[in-house]
Amino acid sequence: MTITFLGHGYVGLVSATIFADLGNTVWVIGHTPEKIENLKKGIIPIYEPGLEEVAKRNIKAKRLLFTLDYDKAIPASEVVFIAVGTPPKDNGEADLSIVFEVAKKIGQYLDGYTVVATKSTVPVGTNRKIKEIVESVRPRKAKFDIASVPEFLREGQAISDTLNPDRVVIGTETKEARSVLVELHKPINSFGVLTTIETAEMIKYAANAFLATKISFSNAIAYLSEITGADALHVLEAVGLDKRVGSAFLSPGAGFGGSCFPKDVKALIAIAKQHDYEFSLLKVVEEVNKQAMQSIVTKAKKMLGKVEGKTVGILGLSFKPDTDDMREAPSLYIISALQKEGAKIKAYDPIAMENAKKLTSGVTFLSNSYEAAKDCDLLIVVTEWNEFRQLDLEKMKSEMKNPVLLDGRNIYDPKKAKQIGFTYFGVGR
Repeated sequence: MTITFLGHGYVGLVSATIFADLGNTVWVIGHTPEKIENLKKGIIPIYEPGLEEVAKRNIKAKRLLFTLDYDKAIPASEVVFIAVGTPPKDNGEADLSIVFEVAKKIGQYLDGYTVVATKSTVPVGTNRKIKEIVESVRPRKAKFDIASVPEFLREGQAISDTLNPDRVVIGTETKEARSVLVELHKPINSFGVLTTIETAEMIKYAANAFLATKISFSNAIAYLSEITGADALHVLEAVGLDKRVGSAFLSPGAGFGGSCFPKDVKALIAIAKQHDYEFSLLKVVEEVNKQAMQSIVTKAKKMLGKVEGKTVGILGLSFKPDTDDMREAPSLYIISALQKEGAKIKAYDPIAMENAKKLTSGVTFLSNSYEAAKDCDLLIVVTEWNEFRQLDLEKMKSEMKNPVLLDGRNIYDPKKAKQIGFTYFGVGR
């Protein structure tokens, strides 16, 4: 098939690359000349393991094409995916202005029959509005259907998630659109959920909100375990062994961040409010997540005593490992809070430092973990990159002014750390 993606962020670029690798001709439309020219050369603007190699292979094969021009891509495409950003407004609602803007442009260039499918995370009813917009501008001879095909990619594992997802959700209102989308997804190894457009729109929000709830539940149990003398890691491990619960996302830490969970929780609260439902559960999920980040700051202050003038090393800046994404990263909150108390911050992250530099000030960025720890009064692990798990703790201790370790992701053995000579604190331990 020939298909088009509007947007070249995580969702658009990864999805476009994989569909091209499956043998389709895939256009990606952007709006920034410099970015499009870089993409044509195989310069990938995001870090995702394996993505650059696959993209370059398909660019060379001329299956993955980048353009600024709608008239090149849209008329030739059987499916057009909207994969642009839907950032939160100040009130938590999803900002759909870009979605509607590109929908209008898509409609003007339709030719023949086309499925206009939305991959962006959008509130229930959005695709109906897209239909109205496209209908108002389409050429008279052009025919189209709308669809909702939400993505469920995990940053850092996006390629495997695209090829082997837990499920592919396809929301349509006509058999023809369903048939086209099922055919496109046949090479993908997954269980298909075929449903209505409104249901597909809600599934994405429900999935992310539930996972965020599991994380906040884990952090609430961690807090209670600390003050009662229980070990939250053992508690949650036992809970996760229950097949009705599952172990995924039952890990206490410094809170959740990223481009999806914070935004989608806020959006679902706003959607509920628009329909006169007070989603109290998700409001608490948000509050507990803030408490999880603040808990790291509170422990740091307790361990440092007087914070002003002390040096704190931060290991890990991205919101999760295997990505350079700094959106809503807990590290930003922790760094800012400690700087306000007068702390000097040193930091290291394997991938995300360039992005972090744009979002912070007064932070000294180092080239490895040991340099970040040098002369520090406290070292905080914020992101659980694999390379941090195998650090030489003896060497780390020798570099520090005071061997105090706050393990915000519970990646170290407390007994071993204490035997080496660290004052150690974890989360829920």
